[in-house]
Amino acid sequence: MTGPAERTVVHLLRHGEVHNPEGVLYGRLDGYHLSTLGAQMARAVAQHLEDHDVTHVVASSLLRAQETAAPVAASHGVPVTTDDRVIEAGNLFEGARVAGMRPSAFAHPRHWSKLTNPLRPSWGEAYDLIGARMVEAIADARNAARGHEAVIVSHQLPIWTARNLLMNRRLWHDPRKRECRLASLTTLTYHDDELASVTYCEPAAALLAASHGGTG
Repeated sequence: MTGPAERTVVHLLRHGEVHNPEGVLYGRLDGYHLSTLGAQMARAVAQHLEDHDVTHVVASSLLRAQETAAPVAASHGVPVTTDDRVIEAGNLFEGARVAGMRPSAFAHPRHWSKLTNPLRPSWGEAYDLIGARMVEAIADARNAARGHEAVIVSHQLPIWTARNLLMNRRLWHDPRKRECRLASLTTLTYHDDELASVTYCEPAAALLAASHGGTG
């Protein structure tokens, strides 16, 4: 007879709010720190996970991810492992100022060559490539935390794409319908190597509601 399945959990944590007063679409641009609220959100997530059996913490190399991971790692006495397979998606509009910009502005003729295929998408990294690198990183984190829990600090689109891929859903989607708010946790529970459940929670929801509800 075989014993009970080994339970391993991988939490996909989106970073907290970023200090971005100029409203730049920062993408993979580095140097963007968490805002004061974002740092509070990171601490709220660390407190939420304090009684969890976290033995492995991973983050992309971008500052906002590293700063979100730091309090989680510190509360469990483990280092932050940097893995750029969980970095933000590539985007050809990176660096553009988008604060106050209407979505129709991207439909200007000078952008048409970038907008030929919304299913790929043609303006950025392909969804299947994002999903493949995320799933590889998730598998490695799961192996590193066998029988325990891992936290991966990543970004909205990579997390949402990984969730869609793991749940056998189509990868192209309406960005407005992503369930992946700032400092949220998408939790993958595995029994041995089989994905048993996907759950979602927002440990910093009260902080976000008390603020301006920013999206970073």
